Amino acid sequence: MLNAMGLLKQRRFLPLFTTQFLGAFNDNLFKTSMVLFATYAIFNDPKMEANFNALATGISILPFFLLSALAGQLADSHDKARIIRIVKTVEIGIMLLGATGLLVARAGHSTLGVALMLGAVLCLGVHSTFFGPIKYAILPQHLRPHEVLGGTGLVEAGTYLAILMGTVLAGWISIEGAAATVLVIAGVGWFAARQIPPAPREGPLLKLDYNPFTASWRLISATLHIPRLFLAICAISFFWTIGSVLIIVFPPLVKNVLTADERVASFVIAVFSVGVAIGSVVINSMLKGKISAKYSPASVIAMGAFVVLFSLIARNWTPAAAGHYYDWAGFVAQRGSILLLATLLAIAITGGMFVVPLYAFLTTTVEKDQTARTVAANNVVNAGAMTIGAFAVLGITALGVTPEDMLFLVAAMCVVSAWIAQKLHRACD
Repeated sequence: MLNAMGLLKQRRFLPLFTTQFLGAFNDNLFKTSMVLFATYAIFNDPKMEANFNALATGISILPFFLLSALAGQLADSHDKARIIRIVKTVEIGIMLLGATGLLVARAGHSTLGVALMLGAVLCLGVHSTFFGPIKYAILPQHLRPHEVLGGTGLVEAGTYLAILMGTVLAGWISIEGAAATVLVIAGVGWFAARQIPPAPREGPLLKLDYNPFTASWRLISATLHIPRLFLAICAISFFWTIGSVLIIVFPPLVKNVLTADERVASFVIAVFSVGVAIGSVVINSMLKGKISAKYSPASVIAMGAFVVLFSLIARNWTPAAAGHYYDWAGFVAQRGSILLLATLLAIAITGGMFVVPLYAFLTTTVEKDQTARTVAANNVVNAGAMTIGAFAVLGITALGVTPEDMLFLVAAMCVVSAWIAQKLHRACD
């Protein structure tokens, strides 16, 4: 990774890295501000809080179902840099909608504010659907073969550091401050996107299929019949399902089980993000630039073990007095708080070690004119898996299952992910 850091000095990588970093920061500043405001200021019911988080997750995923196939076709048949500039221009309008929703909800018009905020979440899902395939597919086009794993690791590490910063800031900044900041960052991201070098199509011009259902089916069929890609996509999908369940569960768990305030909640989410970034760096160093899944099974098994430990620590937590929440100082002063945060960090580090090589594998085992469509097919399957995870949370919550018990479901999913990753390792390494 130290060698890969040199890419940050080069125009063929730095503007893309900056654009992705700012986009991830902005996305998470807005979404976390929305979720924390809804959890602590709008709703006062653990089930409603979990349901809102699950609904927001489902809405953000919907565009991946409908538009990933088109996004992949466009990226493989047009200049990727030009598409990025269009997407970042649209982001300014999306953040204007989201900022309005935050301010309207803050003014007391919660129903209208929530509707506007969820509308912005849907539009951000569209934004990510079109940007997602490009951020990975453009790397083999701009980087040399031996730089792709390092570049992918840097993008992943930068993404999660941006998530960390956006998430932490959301816990400390006012709603008015969040509304202003997302607009400013959208403007800076638009400028960074204009510096990305051209990345024209490398294969024949495609005939675009605008039917979202037939296009998605053809895209998936053309990708998943290849065993190594099928296994990689399944493993990544299980990981993001795990991630979606954890992100849905964390805010109500922090509020109702750990009885801590929104600043602690944002920090807990942020610890998860920085852990994945650390895992991205660690696995790149362990693999020494070689794209391989050999450490993925052990990594995700370790992740499941740490999830179980996290649940056990939460069960023995001493709650705050009725009607009160721990602030940051009160939370850290509690017995077991450091162990809890260290366990959460370990969950994220092992998760990052699991998933980063799989993304690098996706983009380097197909022809360069097929990479965006391969990533898009992955996004469609990921979206399906994450949607199942979100609805599972809704159903399990309705049955009265607590957040700390739901973590056992996550641990079981880690075992399945390890099995798939082991099959991939045997098939390809």
